[in-house]
Amino acid sequence: MTLEVLDRHSEALFEFLWCPVCGKEVFTHIPFEGVFCKNCNTQVELQESRETRCYEEAVLACFDTTTTWNLHVDEKLRRDLPDWSARVKILGAPGAYEVDWWSPEPGEDW
Repeated sequence: MTLEVLDRHSEALFEFLWCPVCGKEVFTHIPFEGVFCKNCNTQVELQESRETRCYEEAVLACFDTTTTWNLHVDEKLRRDLPDWSARVKILGAPGAYEVDWWSPEPGEDW
């Protein structure tokens, strides 16, 4: 069973997220292409979570660094991700989001 990719850009959700590669909080939505970190171009894909725990929304945000650029500019802010990706599960609703977990945990390998 695979998770369905959500074809939407939730401004409230992306105001809550930060990029695990560069630490910035500004994302750009390019219709039919996806959502990317405006600073380093790391791609973010949203997926439905299998388990919601009765929250209004449960989303997996998957960060993929295959499109990442500009990391040489601020190397002290750069975070290498293990296997070039990271995932975060977010529960809640706009204005009341909370992080359920990160995979891998921040600081573990990055």
